[in-house]
Amino acid sequence: MNSKDPFFNLYSHDFVRVAVAIPEVRVADPGWNAARTVDLMREAARRQACLVVFPELGLTAYSCEDLFHQEALLEAGLLALAQVVQASADMPLVTVVGLPVRHRGLLYNCAAVVCNGRLLGVVPKTYLPNYREYYEARHFAAGDEAPGDTLDLPGFPGTPFGTRLQFQAANQPLFVLAVEICEDLWVPIPPSSIAALAGATVIVNPSASNATIGKEAYRRQLVSNQSGRCLSAYLYSASGRGESTTDLAWDGHGMIADYGEIKAESERFADRDQLITADLDLLRLQQERMRQNTFGETVARFHEAVAAVETIPFELPLPDRDVLPLQTPPLRYPYVPSDPRERSARCRDVFHIQVQGLVTRLKSTGLKKLVLGISGGLDSAHALLVAVEAANALQIPHKNILAYTLPGFATSKRSLALAHRLMVALDVSATEIDIRPSCLQMLKDIGHPFHDGEPVYDITFENVQAGERTSHLFRLANQHGGLVVGTSDLSELALGWSTYGVGDHMSHYHVNASVPKTLIQYLIRWVMENGHMGQPVSEALASVLASDISPELVPEHPTNGVQRSEETVGPYPLQDFNLYHTLRFGFGPERVAFLSWCAWRDPAAGEWPNIPEADRTGYSIGEIRHWLEVFIKRFFQASQFKRSCIANAPKVGSGGSLSPRGDWRAPSDAVATPWLRALERVPQAAPEPQR
Repeated sequence: MNSKDPFFNLYSHDFVRVAVAIPEVRVADPGWNAARTVDLMREAARRQACLVVFPELGLTAYSCEDLFHQEALLEAGLLALAQVVQASADMPLVTVVGLPVRHRGLLYNCAAVVCNGRLLGVVPKTYLPNYREYYEARHFAAGDEAPGDTLDLPGFPGTPFGTRLQFQAANQPLFVLAVEICEDLWVPIPPSSIAALAGATVIVNPSASNATIGKEAYRRQLVSNQSGRCLSAYLYSASGRGESTTDLAWDGHGMIADYGEIKAESERFADRDQLITADLDLLRLQQERMRQNTFGETVARFHEAVAAVETIPFELPLPDRDVLPLQTPPLRYPYVPSDPRERSARCRDVFHIQVQGLVTRLKSTGLKKLVLGISGGLDSAHALLVAVEAANALQIPHKNILAYTLPGFATSKRSLALAHRLMVALDVSATEIDIRPSCLQMLKDIGHPFHDGEPVYDITFENVQAGERTSHLFRLANQHGGLVVGTSDLSELALGWSTYGVGDHMSHYHVNASVPKTLIQYLIRWVMENGHMGQPVSEALASVLASDISPELVPEHPTNGVQRSEETVGPYPLQDFNLYHTLRFGFGPERVAFLSWCAWRDPAAGEWPNIPEADRTGYSIGEIRHWLEVFIKRFFQASQFKRSCIANAPKVGSGGSLSPRGDWRAPSDAVATPWLRALERVPQAAPEPQR
């Protein structure tokens, strides 16, 4: 890539922009159809796409029927292909177009792959539908029975030909293109399944697919499911306006799927040409295939079919703009769906997983009481909600939930009042224990200067308080025959923001350990919106959400105010973003920073109306880089020893957990050097926007 600053270009990070085109056609008029095709190719290139796919037999139209056996139409189709190939010479993209092609006396329904003024190959259709309204076997031969592996076309001698072709970009090896045509997707084992096992990451389907009631939903399922099963992208282009309506109708249903998710979809029955685009994440596909060992097992079981696939290398022109962000920014909150209905369903599932985990642990231990420390903050409030719901499920009185607020030297009046307010609203057993006397004794025993009146607020001072709180809870659990419910969350575990051992790091059972801070905020909102715990609880939770996130271990500073966790470990929205893309996909710092820049660079961006005011701001690439460095040091080098011995907790989502018995097994003695070196390649500032 020739860009002066390639970091800000999506193609530098193993993304590619692709397009699906649905032009109007004229039946049996290849010259006119080629002109429309070239126009949409130019539009795809203008939008910085590197691939565009057109419908099945689009150069002639699909509905030509017996006209396919007319010499004039077949010759005109080849001339139209030559027109497309010639036009492609000055367009930086791959084009896939459909046309009928003769080979050794037989006629095939084909897709031609064109790039840089070259015809890279021709792929014939494997499965020919000959049922209901389809009569393709009347006109075409099955592609997998075609003799030979090259094709001699006028102007294109020795063109690769066959159903087992795939095309790999030499300058972007993760881009491996395979083609199947319409019906090929509808069979039990589509050709694309073998192509994916052979390494294809981008599968395209030039289709006709007439419109019938309910068919579009089934089509959508096929495309998304095949994309998910193959761990691939899947582009589908169906015939639309202009096809013959003698007996059929056509809706022009185009789709782009990436790893099972529909990223873009055309308007059905549109009265105009359409071009839809989406950005594909090739690195994620590679990471998923590497991680899912069963994908590799399937490759081994189908090794003969995989070995028969021929890979054709080619040079893929890549847009070299200095600034080319993703057209759809990543979710700022990857753990929290932006769609309200999906978000509500996610919160319900997470909450029920947490409750079920706690219920099962109580049943297995035979204990009837729960012990929690309540600070007035997010994590302990949510853990208390889970405990109450578990008690309801087991038909245990709320008074069996022994909730303690344990004020220390820096506990604010607001937090203390909030803790009491929440405990009273939930009708649990509420007790206040002042831990300052026992902390002073500890500080005296170890000779800490604070005991003698010196205002030394060091890590020892903080951890003495955190340790005393947990020590009290464990001994209270012994005294009352209860189970200590842990409150700290996934974000704190990732960043090492917990006091090791006898501190908030430890409990008998952790309910929040795989729930990140940003999701806990929305879980609490969900409980409020659900309203089944009553209005007083909802009002108390609203006050909890409005509070600063603070451990309250150091007294309020007259200038800087209260101690804020995010001033040390970074903004939780950014750090949860870093955690998700690091833990879920194994992405490196450069890519995580680019994704974060795409998500957070616009200060006005907001994913839903009730997004917290503090999170509506944007972050510069310099700020993103700084907090990513903090994340790298804390996650990879400083905190694994704490995660290696955390308490049991239920995993709640595909974003992963940090349990050494689950998703994350890592050495406690590792260093962060490779990640920090990679971070050095992230710029400190973004270039000026291009006009």
